[in-house]
Amino acid sequence: MFWVLLLLLAWAFAGIACTRLCLAAVRSAAADTGGPAVERGHELTLYETAFLSGGPARVADVTMVSMARQRRLLLAHTGWATVVDPRGHDEMELSVIGAIGPEGQSRIAPVRAAAAGADAVRGLADALVRAGLAVPDGVGTTVASGIRQVRAAALAVLALAVTALLMPGQSGMPRPLLALWFALPLVLSLSCLAIARVETHPYSRWASPAGQRLLGALPRRPHRCGDERSFLTSVAMRGIRAIGEPELRAAFTHRDQPWRP
Repeated sequence: MFWVLLLLLAWAFAGIACTRLCLAAVRSAAADTGGPAVERGHELTLYETAFLSGGPARVADVTMVSMARQRRLLLAHTGWATVVDPRGHDEMELSVIGAIGPEGQSRIAPVRAAAAGADAVRGLADALVRAGLAVPDGVGTTVASGIRQVRAAALAVLALAVTALLMPGQSGMPRPLLALWFALPLVLSLSCLAIARVETHPYSRWASPAGQRLLGALPRRPHRCGDERSFLTSVAMRGIRAIGEPELRAAFTHRDQPWRP
């Protein structure tokens, strides 16, 4: 009867994950209807677009790309950042320059991490939360994380079902009937995912429903050659994969090779 314990675990995984997703969807809907009103015609800034699309790390990426395009920051394909002009034009750029340090040169990865956690980015996040455009940090499960939990629960149910079916038969339970018992929590998880896909898609870790609507209103056409604003907006929304220059993209994706004697 060990399969009964496995079945109870499967129901526990599926039930808890689906409940958390439902609660997150309810909170999201309540925040959308009862949160601060967003002024009609509000236009997202470049940094706001980056944060709502990809969080603090995306803001750091856009800042560094913008400075590199203006030749005020050198981003080498080897993964190093070098300050060319130490005068930042705003708080975000000052955060990047400060993260690089007084020597004017540093690896890109630690600069990116430090700039993403700077006061300027936290202030931007707080302002977006107050405007009802961003998801407050630490308020519980978001819809995006709830989706990931339900997916994990579905995989766990499937693994438990396979384990139960491969165990030597000790209870005389026919295998088709045993599979049917485990199919119930699996159907619950998959149904919850399907409903979330229809009702709450697109879901975001960073943007509230109001923020998602503003992001959806932004033009998504490919940037034209020489249109710097369009290019940076594309990077803010899609990340470094939107960078067309191979060397500049390699600066962010470079990984050090392990040392060999």
